[in-house]
Amino acid sequence: MARTLHAFGLAFEEVPVDDDPALAERYGLRVPVLTDAEGSELCHGRLDPAVLVQIQ
Repeated sequence: MARTLHAFGLAFEEVPVDDDPALAERYGLRVPVLTDAEGSELCHGRLDPAVLVQIQ
């Protein structure tokens, strides 16, 4: 995921979901998950190239 985000020129922060009980409850098995700066889920499991194009 990191390599793809860098290829699109997007900055990101990797957050271990399992280390935060609230995040683990919110996302469960839907990891990896990509959210925007406000925390809205953009995609999970696999990166959706269409989403990456939209947020560039």
